[in-house]
Formats: sequence, structure tokens, C-alpha cells
Amino acid sequence: MVSAVFHNPLDTAAPAATAKGAAVAPLAASKASRPQRDMSFLWMGILPPVLGLGLLALVWEMVSLGTGASIPSPKDTLIQAIQIFRDPFYSKGPNDQGVGWNVLSSLKRVALGFGLAALVGIPVGFLIGRFTFLSRMFNPLISLMRPVSPLAWLPIGLLVFKGANPAAIWTIFICSIWPMIINTAVGVQRVPQDYMNVARVLNLSEWKIVTKILFPAVLPYMLTGVRLAVGTAWLVIVAAEMLTGGVGIGFWVWDEWNNLNVKNIIIAIFVIGIVGLLLEYALIKLATAFTFEEVKN
Repeated sequence: MVSAVFHNPLDTAAPAATAKGAAVAPLAASKASRPQRDMSFLWMGILPPVLGLGLLALVWEMVSLGTGASIPSPKDTLIQAIQIFRDPFYSKGPNDQGVGWNVLSSLKRVALGFGLAALVGIPVGFLIGRFTFLSRMFNPLISLMRPVSPLAWLPIGLLVFKGANPAAIWTIFICSIWPMIINTAVGVQRVPQDYMNVARVLNLSEWKIVTKILFPAVLPYMLTGVRLAVGTAWLVIVAAEMLTGGVGIGFWVWDEWNNLNVKNIIIAIFVIGIVGLLLEYALIKLATAFTFEEVKN
């Protein structure tokens, strides 16, 4: 007996429909999974700083209205700032120069004092971190000298160097050296002991230990010390220049105070803050470039 097999015509259309549905499903899923426009940067990245600056301007305006003509308003200060920055590099004598020259003079002093501190502080930090005897020898001295206010060293600089400019550089040097010594020494002491054991097995020289093992591992700590030192140096140079005179942003602030020009004092405050912020940002980026995070599986 031969059994007849009948095929339903709809059965042939079912695979096609299924295939069509399978093709539509990924398309719908892709549309559903398409990332929506991220507005978090606007709300969390732009809006809070704008509100903060707006709050500062509002409080500033209220203080200006409350004190009469003693504190200029934000509008008057902005107009004065536009006039100042039209020609920031004018020079009409040693005591009458634009804000640009004053900032460059302060940065030059910071660079000299900071550079000398780096040349001394970083090698000393390596030695203190590398040898326990030196660590125990210098730790009391560092603990004693580090809390001293940097400006307390200014009279010593004036006495020794017989000049305002070398004394200011000396003050920058003495306040910048401690963060670099401490952070470099801590970085050396935190190098894993396994690295040193491998160096001992390979019978590496002290120079190769420093250059091939210690320096790459200590570099993030060292850059952190450099960043802290630069921030401290920029704070100190303003106060030192107020006392020593000459050309510099600190002297410019003090000179404008003697002339009772409060608008220029407020402008100088913003200039000091912006320059310090740029220095901090640049060093943070430099430290981030040399910081390596451990990859976790």
C-alpha cells in the first residue's frame, strides 16, 4: 500500500516568514540597543562650573553693592581687565611694566628655584629611599625643616645672597625641595622586593638598578612630588615678591595696593589663579602619561 504524502502550501511559506522575522528581529534589536544621546556631560561637565562662576559673580556683586566704592563690581573689573590685556607687554621703565612681563618674571624665578630643587631633591630622595642608614639620618632633619614657613627662609636668603632676586629664588628652592625628596624616597621604598631580588640574582650594578628598576617604578611618585612642589613654589613666589620688590606678579599686586587700585589687584588674583591652574593641569597630564595601571583579567 502506497501512502500518499500531501504537502500543505502554507508549509513552504513558513520558513520564509521565519527567515523574514529573524531578519527583522536583529534590526529591531539594533535600533533598541542604539545608544541614546548622552546628556550627562552637559549636566555634570558644563553646568556645575557655569553655576559656580555665576554664584561667584553674584556674591561679588552683592559685596560690591554692600561696600559702596571700596570693592569694584564684576562689570567694572572686566572693563579694566580688557584695557590691561590690550597691551600686557608694555614697558615704561623698571617699575612700570605690563602684567605679561610681571608674570614671565615670576615664572622665571619659579623655574630657576624649582629646577635647582629638582637637581638636588630627586637624587637625595633616591639615596634616602635606597639606603636605610641615610633614611634614619635625614628623616629627623626633614621632619624639622619641612613645617617651617617658606617666607621664614627669605631673611636668610637676603643675608646670604645680598640681593632680592637670589633671595626669592632661594625661597622657592627651599620650599620646593621637600615634596620631591619625600615622594621620591617613598617611591623607592615601595618598589617590590622581588625586583630587588632579581637584580641581586643577576648581579646588576647600582647604576643599572637605579636606571632599569628604580627609576621606572618611582617615576609616578616623583612626578607627584614635582606637581606638589610647583604648586607650592607658585604660591610662595607671590608673597616673596611682595617683600622683595622688583618685577613680578607679587610686586605688581603690592604696587597696585600702594596706588589703591583695587581693580588691578582683583585682576592679578585671577591671573595668579589661572597661571597656577595651568601649571597644575600640565603636570597632572604629565603624571597621567607616566602612570601605569595594573591590568586585571
